[in-house]
Amino acid sequence: MNNVIIACDFENRIQTLEFLKKMEGTNPYLKIGMELFYGEGPSIVKEIKELGFKIFLDLKLHDIPNTVRKAMINCAKLGVDMVNLHAAGGIQMMKAAKEGLIEGSSGKVPLLIAVTQLTSIDQEILEKELLIKETIQNTIETYAKNAVAAGLDGVVCSPLESTLIHNACGDDFLTITPGIRLASNSKDDQKRVTTPENARELGSNFIVVGRSITGSKDPLKSYKMILKEFNNGK
Repeated sequence: MNNVIIACDFENRIQTLEFLKKMEGTNPYLKIGMELFYGEGPSIVKEIKELGFKIFLDLKLHDIPNTVRKAMINCAKLGVDMVNLHAAGGIQMMKAAKEGLIEGSSGKVPLLIAVTQLTSIDQEILEKELLIKETIQNTIETYAKNAVAAGLDGVVCSPLESTLIHNACGDDFLTITPGIRLASNSKDDQKRVTTPENARELGSNFIVVGRSITGSKDPLKSYKMILKEFNNGK
């Protein structure tokens, strides 16, 4: 299954294409985030799409509804397969984003996913810096329910919250989970992390894996190992 998304957090086009050469013989789902998109522009998305890869465009839009709607029209025109925004923008913003994707799509409408809380956020940051006194679990569940109300397809969340969200929003509501590390890897700058096997057991539909693959001495081997582990040996 094509449910392991590789985070292509590279500085430029050359590094990205060099990495993709190492993945010859596979066709993984790729995440293009702010660093690469802002450095290379929409052309890098079009180029990678033409190579036959699925793309999760990870720009985490967060603005007034009309601005987000117009931005999503342009995202849809790039032919991406998945795009996201911050659920903190509210239900009306998320509805406007969905409208923009539908308006800009010439074929299949991309999946629209909301970020509940970044995996770098923990309870202490939530309370002391963001001044949100609710528990992180309650905040994430509420944001996910708002995404359902707005007609979104799922949320980006920590794998540790996948079960919570499926219980609250149903099994068909997708959970796309970063913060995935092999047991031997460090947590780096993320707080709420787990392994591919644990993510599967917790109900993640997709996992996003970056440095455990892109920083590996043998990225293709690491990708296949993670894919197998996440899909229970299949």
